[in-house]
Amino acid sequence: MSKVQQVDRNPEATVYVGNIDLKVTPEIIWELFSQCGVVVNVHLPKEKISSDHQGYGFVEFKTEEDADYSIKILHMIKLYGKPIKVNKASQDKKTQEVGANIFIGNLDPSVDEKKLYDTFQAFGLILSTRISRDTETGVSKGFGFVSFDNFESSDNAIRTMDNKFFQNKVIQVNYAYKKDSKGERHGSEAERFLAANRPSQAKGVYAAPFQQQVLPKEMAPQQTLHMPEQLIPNIPLPKFNTQNMMMPPPQMHQQQNNMMPFNMPPMPPQGGFPPMPFMGQHPLPPLPPNFQNLPKLPQPNLLPPPVAQQQNQQKQQQQPQQPQQQGAQQQLNQQQNQNQQQQIQQPPPISKN
Repeated sequence: MSKVQQVDRNPEATVYVGNIDLKVTPEIIWELFSQCGVVVNVHLPKEKISSDHQGYGFVEFKTEEDADYSIKILHMIKLYGKPIKVNKASQDKKTQEVGANIFIGNLDPSVDEKKLYDTFQAFGLILSTRISRDTETGVSKGFGFVSFDNFESSDNAIRTMDNKFFQNKVIQVNYAYKKDSKGERHGSEAERFLAANRPSQAKGVYAAPFQQQVLPKEMAPQQTLHMPEQLIPNIPLPKFNTQNMMMPPPQMHQQQNNMMPFNMPPMPPQGGFPPMPFMGQHPLPPLPPNFQNLPKLPQPNLLPPPVAQQQNQQKQQQQPQQPQQQGAQQQLNQQQNQNQQQQIQQPPPISKN
């Protein structure tokens, strides 16, 4: 059955997944990679005796674009504490033979493969990262390696990061030594010549630097992850009465030549989509269950209509006049009281007989 799967698999839409923890199941791999596109098949080779998978597998997508997108998103993502490696299955070995491998020394013990990847990915597409660790304790030995896709990216990384602070320690960055040679480093003219003359099929999606390799899905940040179709909630949308919205009310025919009323919504263009309703005029669709606890949006500061403004101005003008009228009335009452008191104090005139 495995041979049949190898024959039927689309190599250009299949990615290789390495460094998989034994706790990871094919269902977990399927669910994880479904966030990047439609998954067709997941295959984790198993050992004959223990029936455990061998720490790597293959994921086949429906399209090549989804496979390339999963490499950008899921490479070095940790599953059960182990960063997985995601590369193109048909081009993994060819891309590893570029030779743009750099050595990073004097690393802080807290630096792991994920931190190396997140830091050096700004210089280009990274094929792999590795921290040299003690075989018994698993503690970092203080140095690691980063393999780039092209020499331009590795040159920029060495030029920028050598003798710079990284996690509070000055690191040394240079080309790594070759395994099969004595004292010869990567980055020689021969390796650069071979890398420049690689066939286009061997380069694949790794030909351009990471920052310049733009896929259609990366152009929109809000489309970073795709939810499976069965997980997308069906949100009812408000229904628009297009006939009533397209026909203006009778009162508007008299005011089209002069000026639109203040409270009337703008007229939609002829033959176009009707405008969205204003806040408060139509009920909004209910939110999904996962979004019930969202904070309330601030209400817009709406201006009062002109009639309300005039009424407010009149009230403000009338309020200071009331105390003045009350003061004048009090003065009149006081004068009348004084006149009455004077009349009482004056003696009546004496008549002379």
